[in-house]
Parts: sequence; structure tokens; C-alpha cells
Amino acid sequence: MSFWPLFLIALGVSADAFAVALGKGLHMKKFNLRHAIIIAVTFGLFQAVMPLLGWLLGTQLSDYITSIDHWVAFGLLAGIGGKMLWEAFSSHEDTEKDSDALDVRELLVLAVATSIDALAVGISFAFLSVSIGGAATLIGVTTMVTAFVGIVLGRRMGARFGAPAEIAGGLILCFIGLHILLEHLGVW
Repeated sequence: MSFWPLFLIALGVSADAFAVALGKGLHMKKFNLRHAIIIAVTFGLFQAVMPLLGWLLGTQLSDYITSIDHWVAFGLLAGIGGKMLWEAFSSHEDTEKDSDALDVRELLVLAVATSIDALAVGISFAFLSVSIGGAATLIGVTTMVTAFVGIVLGRRMGARFGAPAEIAGGLILCFIGLHILLEHLGVW
């Protein structure tokens, strides 16, 4: 898989982290660079590790599902994208209080929750010609940057970017999943 589809996947899976970081920035009483970096790096590390774990799991299963691997990749990416779209259009009530404190336990839970999609993407990478090290690094770095930008935007502009980011991420993942399927079937 070439750089641009991988980069689009990285943007797609980083959308959850961006949206959460946007919310964290929105609830900062004042911008704290140290906290912004810690949040961005934590999200990026989890997003980089999860595709590796997914890839390891997928390679263990590859002998059993090689004949349908394109359907697996399509299903996982379309499912993740659809979930992101569903969440973007569902109503969410904001109950978080503004604070300058950084709760490490909450940060780790959020990092795991926002990186589950990357685990599923890693499983699909096991069935595609993807350099997993490079892909995981790209996903991690992209997430670090988007999370940092999300915190800054959240602090400065509020929550109006959260749903559009989720929608864009969901559409990107659905499109790439469809592209993989159609390419394997010889349609594209």
C-alpha cells in the first residue's frame, strides 16, 4: 500500500483522538503546553502500538482467512467508519467540568478507547501488503499531531470541529475499505 492511502487511514483513525483532544482543550481553563504534549504523545503512542498488536493477531489468523482477506479488510474498515459516522450524528451531552488538572487514569482510558479502531486496522494490514512498522509510525505521528492541534483548536474555538472530524474520519475509512474490496475484485 502506498503512502497516501496509509496517510488517509492514519487521518481516519486519528479522528477519534482529535475529537477527544478537542474536548480536552475545550475544558482547559487556560492552555497548558505540557499537558497538551502529554495528551498528544499518549494518544499517538497508543495509536502506534494498537496496529502492531492487530497485525500480530491478523498474521496468526492469515492461514485461515486468506481467501476472504479483502472482505475482512473491507468489513473492518467500513465497520469502524460506520461506527464513527454513527457517533458523529448521535447526540452527545457535554458533562465534563473545566479543569487544568490532568487525570492520568482518565488519559489512559481515553487513549485505549480512541485506539481500538487502530487495532482493527492493524488486523486488516495483516492481509494487505503493508510495512507494519512504517504504517504504525505514520499512524502514531499523525495522531500526535492531530491530537495536539485538537487541543489547541478546542481551547481557542470550542467544540464545533468534533462532529465534522468524526464524519471525515468515518468517510475516509469507509472509502478505503471499499477501495480495497473493489481493487481485489478487479473492479477498480
